[in-house]
Amino acid sequence: MENAYTVLVTLLGALTGASAWRYYEKRAERKDKEEDFIKTDCKDRIGKLEALLEQSSREKEEMRNQILRLVEEVASLRTEIKFLQNERK
Repeated sequence: MENAYTVLVTLLGALTGASAWRYYEKRAERKDKEEDFIKTDCKDRIGKLEALLEQSSREKEEMRNQILRLVEEVASLRTEIKFLQNERK
């Protein structure tokens, strides 16, 4: 009878050990997949953010050039107004 218990406990231990091994194996695979997903998602987001930053930089440069042209135009108009006011006197 004691041998039967020993065999039963050994068999139970072996089955539980194999089940636990499969569980931890699947858990590790799932964790790896999640990490890969996060890495891929982050790479995609970084790429999009870099593109937006580059576009924003171009737009900023265009606006800066437009402001410079407008400042030049305002300065020339002020000069012309002063000239016309002096001529009128």
